[in-house]
Amino acid sequence: MKRVLFIDRDGTIIVEPPTDYQVDSLEKLEFVPGAISALASLSQLDFELVMATNQDGLGTESFPEETFWPAHQKMLQTLAGEGIVFADQLIDRTFEHEQAPTRKPGTAMFGKYLSGEYDLARSFVVGDRITDVRLARNLGAQAILLRREAEVAEELQQEGLQEVCALETDDWHRVAEFLRADDRCATVERNTRETQIRAVIDLDGRGESRIDTGLKFLDHMLDQIIHHAGVSLTLEARGDLEVDEHHTMEDVAIVLGEAILRALGSKRGIERYGFALPMDESQALVLLDFGGRIDFEWDVKFRRERVGDVPTEMFRHFFKSLAEAARCNLHISARGENEHHKIEGVFKAFARALRCAIRRDVFSYELPSSKGVL
Repeated sequence: MKRVLFIDRDGTIIVEPPTDYQVDSLEKLEFVPGAISALASLSQLDFELVMATNQDGLGTESFPEETFWPAHQKMLQTLAGEGIVFADQLIDRTFEHEQAPTRKPGTAMFGKYLSGEYDLARSFVVGDRITDVRLARNLGAQAILLRREAEVAEELQQEGLQEVCALETDDWHRVAEFLRADDRCATVERNTRETQIRAVIDLDGRGESRIDTGLKFLDHMLDQIIHHAGVSLTLEARGDLEVDEHHTMEDVAIVLGEAILRALGSKRGIERYGFALPMDESQALVLLDFGGRIDFEWDVKFRRERVGDVPTEMFRHFFKSLAEAARCNLHISARGENEHHKIEGVFKAFARALRCAIRRDVFSYELPSSKGVL
């Protein structure tokens, strides 16, 4: 589903004159510091840009059309020169005292975006007034308030708008950083006649973590991913362990792989590639590539049938299932004397490879591919 950035005009993109609040001449046209460069960087994201503005009395004697459009068109022309093009412009012309349903924070002029085709919960209203935060609440979206004042914070609290307001700042570059580093989270559930599994992952590690698969040694290994990859992961599994461990481990790997893939989103800005490390007398090598193609290699030999409550033969199948679900190249090899150390080295090396590969530079938002697609 499509996401939208509903962006206010006066006070957000261009400076609002403090006397008559009307940008009605080219002489009054002045951009808010940082707005152009920030919007240019956001134009690379998967948001539709929509301008939404109240223009009190536009078309009346108090604000004639011929004084509005030259400055407005000059603003649009300047923005377009930097690659910033609005998919839609929503302009309400009424006065505040008319209390028209089309006037922000009313939603009457947003009908197109309320049709169910847009993911409003993951969309944002960016503006400099409390009315923009109220609009976000009314749309079921989130708000970014481009203003940072104590009295505004108090007003947000009084109206119970803190949960709607995802960010308060007076810096457009902070807005760009926030939106480019949007949540890389995913929730995946898999329910079969053999297993019931739910995983919630945050690749940037800001949530709580909890692992419970019914297999204590597998829980211990998955904990290594949390600590060494820097992610947060809640994973709960109930499987037919009375039969054996196969279905639980396979489906846990599928769910985890799919969660990683979903959380990566567009993959823009990620590092993409792998890592290796020693584990006491053992050594483990993990080569990882989130390039979208699937290939799996396994060179790890065990002399014991089990480590803890997990059959050693299942570790190969676990990582193969994960690689297929995550659509990645995953090559794993390990050597060592102690079987516990050997497989723990593999999980830690995988975790560090994952940490390297998912690392993202929000100011370098290119796809890590010479093909231009992953």
